[in-house]
Amino acid sequence: MALVPILAGAAVVLWLALDDEPVPEAPQADLNLTLEPLLDGLSAPVGLEAHGDRLFVMEQAGAVRRVEDRRLDPEPFLDIRDRVRTGSEQGLLGLAFPRDHGETGRFYVHYSDEDGDTVLARFRTLGSDPARGDADSEEVLLRVEQPHGNHNGGQIAFGPDGMLYLGLGDGGSAGDPHGNGQDPSTLLGAILRLDVSVEEGYAVPGDNPFIGRDDARPEVWAYGLRNPWRFSFDPATGDLWIGDVGQSAIEEVDLLPAGTGAGANLGWDLYEGTQRFEGGDPRGPTKELTFPVAEYSRTGGHCAVTGGHVIRDDGDLDGTYLFGDYCSGQLWTVRPDGEGGWTTRRVLDTDLRISSFGQDAAGRVYVVDHGGGVWRIGAS
Repeated sequence: MALVPILAGAAVVLWLALDDEPVPEAPQADLNLTLEPLLDGLSAPVGLEAHGDRLFVMEQAGAVRRVEDRRLDPEPFLDIRDRVRTGSEQGLLGLAFPRDHGETGRFYVHYSDEDGDTVLARFRTLGSDPARGDADSEEVLLRVEQPHGNHNGGQIAFGPDGMLYLGLGDGGSAGDPHGNGQDPSTLLGAILRLDVSVEEGYAVPGDNPFIGRDDARPEVWAYGLRNPWRFSFDPATGDLWIGDVGQSAIEEVDLLPAGTGAGANLGWDLYEGTQRFEGGDPRGPTKELTFPVAEYSRTGGHCAVTGGHVIRDDGDLDGTYLFGDYCSGQLWTVRPDGEGGWTTRRVLDTDLRISSFGQDAAGRVYVVDHGGGVWRIGAS
């Protein structure tokens, strides 16, 4: 296994500034991290979101399950299995609740439709039962054609600014054959930023970085991504952390500190992590690249990074970013090293297939096992 902090902050450097150096090994951290079982019996869970004191688990086939008092409601909060296509990287992929959900009943879902294309949709809760989502209330806000069945991305999340952020992969296959990563004139290979507070559809926020440009879509907030599988905002700082799945050599974690990420080019497919992949000059409006704060090798049973959350619970792990790998089941932390850089450590070996993480209102972090369970992170 190899894992290392790369650069301080969300270091923006000239595209030719790095050499192809081997990724050194990360030490085991001296932390007594524990996993407390919360739920089991789920069907291929791929995400967990919180609203108030309730947790909601996404099942890949298209059901959202509600959790209350550590128990799973037997009736789905939302069931859209009749319109979701499920493949290895397709299915129900994202769920987000706006701040005013309690007043408006609105919530948002990202899924793969029957043609395999990306759908961002708005739903409402039932007027007769606000504890249930109304599957018939769907309003499709955005549909993006997917040329291949993998690299769908899928995370949606409301930022501290109240805007909805959506992560999309580069369109799939291998090696970015369509050149989408470095092409912000497409919505693929990017994180989008949308204003969904309007009554119908969505609006493009007036301060999005590429408004008025012919070489970029105005919805694009950052680009140069291969497959951003889970991103999250630090609830204390507003920093955006992204797990971006690599091609065949490197998995990476990117950091866009609050106030700095607009227009960022995260490097794919010129670079895989900090190693050159295709080479050449950055394309699109941004001619500098933002490199990862952590990366690890795909050797040793690793296969795909799963982005996590910054723990905010007033405990020993407060301020620590936690993430994992889907295949190896290993968990790692990233923390500031006190000298302007970052320290990354392996903290726990598990036999889980880590498909996602979640965070509740108290800042506690949960691990989602694609095999059917949810676990809460603790420290002994």
